[in-house]
Amino acid sequence: MVNVLAISESDDFKYDPSNLLDALIKILCIKNDAALSRVLEVAPPVISKIRHKNLPIGPNLLIRMHEESGLSIREIRALMGDRRKKF
Repeated sequence: MVNVLAISESDDFKYDPSNLLDALIKILCIKNDAALSRVLEVAPPVISKIRHKNLPIGPNLLIRMHEESGLSIREIRALMGDRRKKF
């Protein structure tokens, strides 16, 4: 399991949803973005748009990622580089 919380908030870590998507693929033991879209029950273009930073990860998808991966919301947000204290 990835220890995401070990990354300190002072680290120079930029928003990059690709890190999150790659981690989910590894954690769920699937092969690619198409398989990830099936697991998360979204259309494949949604994953592509998220990976290319054309679409933010919405709350419904964030919760779906949590349900499928077992990662906490905090861990998921850390994987994509979101370090905000308030939303």
